[in-house]
Amino acid sequence: MPQQLENKEIILNVRKPIGWTSNDVIRYIKHRFAAKVGHAGTLDPFADGVLVVCLGKATKRVAELMDLEKEYRATIEFGIETDTLDMSGKIVKRDVNLSLSDKQVREVFPLFVGDIQQKPPAFSAVRIDGQRAYQLARAQKDLILEKRHVTIYAINMLHYQHSRATLDVRCGKGTYIRSLARDMARALGTVGYVRTLTRTRIGDYHLNQAISIENIL
Repeated sequence: MPQQLENKEIILNVRKPIGWTSNDVIRYIKHRFAAKVGHAGTLDPFADGVLVVCLGKATKRVAELMDLEKEYRATIEFGIETDTLDMSGKIVKRDVNLSLSDKQVREVFPLFVGDIQQKPPAFSAVRIDGQRAYQLARAQKDLILEKRHVTIYAINMLHYQHSRATLDVRCGKGTYIRSLARDMARALGTVGYVRTLTRTRIGDYHLNQAISIENIL
């Protein structure tokens, strides 16, 4: 029997598993609680990490929570690009002559810190004439995606080996880490995609405090 929570205001810091969509998490929780349920910011299926879930009266705060600062840990692999710009896609480009040092990668960070213009990935939830971009991309339709204003506060490299850079990125609403990987690679004269992605923070909601799907009840 679902718990009756419609008149309560509950915010859950959930760790979304790899392979689940954000809506999968919402559906899972809806089956267990008799309340409106929403989330404050989509996380791609290939990624894991913090998903802030609002129940009952807390759903009125979704827009407010979506505006909070976010942090991600990403591993970018240079020399390969996929159609989705992540691990789930098909390889569409290779740079067989790739030769990059960690110093070269670090040198392009300032180009992407601050208020920048960023084009969303083709495989994204952005709406184009009422349809999601990923639906059009899957149907192999021509897409025109406009650049959007986003803010990246900091990029720090944790590790670099075999053309793979592990980065911590602190950013604002609407930032696509997959687009950052694509654009950073292009600035380096090559191609790239996101191999792994974890959202480690939304505002005051941290990954080390997140509850697993199994422990929600």
